[in-house]
This record gives sequence, C-alpha cells and structure tokens, in this order.
Amino acid sequence: MADHADLDTLRARFARALDNARGPGGGPDPAPYADDLLRRWQEPQRHYHTLTHLTAVLDHVDVLAEYAADPDTVRLAAWFHDAVYLPDRSENEERSARLAERALPEAGVPAGTTAEVARLVRLTVTHDPSGDDRDGRVLSDADLAILAAPPSAYAAYTAGVREEYHFVPSDLFRTGRSDVLRQLLALPRLFRTPYGERHWEATARYNLTAELEMLSR
Repeated sequence: MADHADLDTLRARFARALDNARGPGGGPDPAPYADDLLRRWQEPQRHYHTLTHLTAVLDHVDVLAEYAADPDTVRLAAWFHDAVYLPDRSENEERSARLAERALPEAGVPAGTTAEVARLVRLTVTHDPSGDDRDGRVLSDADLAILAAPPSAYAAYTAGVREEYHFVPSDLFRTGRSDVLRQLLALPRLFRTPYGERHWEATARYNLTAELEMLSR
C-alpha cells in the first residue's frame, strides 16, 4: 500500500490533468474518479503494474512533455492505460479504454479528448505509434522506459512480471516472454521521441537481449 502522502500527490496530479483536459467549463469533483483509479492500481493481483509503474509513467510523460501535442491528454491516458489489469485476460487494454470512455465524459471531458485518451490506451497493445502521432510516441516511450532501467530496477521489473504470471508453468512462461522480447527487439526503434532514442534505446536493447539470453539457457 502507498502511504497517504503518495496517494495525495497522485490525486493532485490527476486533478490537474483532468482540469486542464476539461477546460473552463469544469465538471464534478475529480476526487472520486482519482480514488477509483487508485483503487484499481492497488489491486492484489498486481506486482509490476502497480502505483509504482503508474508514477513512473507519469514522471516519464513529464520528461517527454515537450514532444506531445497535448501533454494532459497523454497524462490521462497514462492513468487509464492499465487501469483494468487481470494477468489471465488478454483484453486489458480494450477494457481500460472502455473505462476511460465511460468515466471521462461523466467527469466533464469533451468527446474529442475522451476519444483521444481511449485511442492512446489502445495503442499500448502494440507500442507502435505512427511517425506523426506525437501523443502516441510520448505515451509509448513513457510506458516502455522501464526497459532502460538500471540492472537492479530491471531485475525487479522482470520479477514483478513473473509474479503476475505465477499461474503459468515455467517453460510456457519462458516461451511466451521470449516471444515478447523478440517482438520488441524486432522493432526498428523501441523509442520514438528524440529524448527516448538518445537516452534509453541502447540500454533497453542491452537489457532485452540479456534477458532473452538468460531465458534461453
């Protein structure tokens, strides 16, 4: 469980993004919407897709904000991108996008912005935004930045992912995880923003290659 100070900080970050996205017309109190999302991000089946991951993605969006067309739309997409997460289900991104499509209009967000948030959430299935998709590139890079983490943090990430898939036998997990790593390594670029390519690409490819070699032993 996160402490109250951390939760209050996250509530404030959500409220700022929501207020900026819904504009001068305002809307209802952001707190219930923030609390629902925070509850989801603290569900017991999560070991990597936790508040720590959410906070890291939001922090990375802040780092990359200059490359976004609308940083607050990307921030809302970060809040929703893994809001529905059940490791044994394959449609988590779609269900998360639908949650955004229900919640954001009720919270006062215009239809166009809501549609963009949902589109960005669905983009996290592939992490393969088009070259002119500024917001998609920022969200994708922010979500994948963990791949460029230092060794101890990368090891904690892989351990968290394995714990979320504890119900999968070891040989099947190795096969499935190896397929994911190969798909990522086959991308021409993991990171699509200039900052991400400059600061994260080489380290991420090193980490992915090392993990793949370990899984192949």
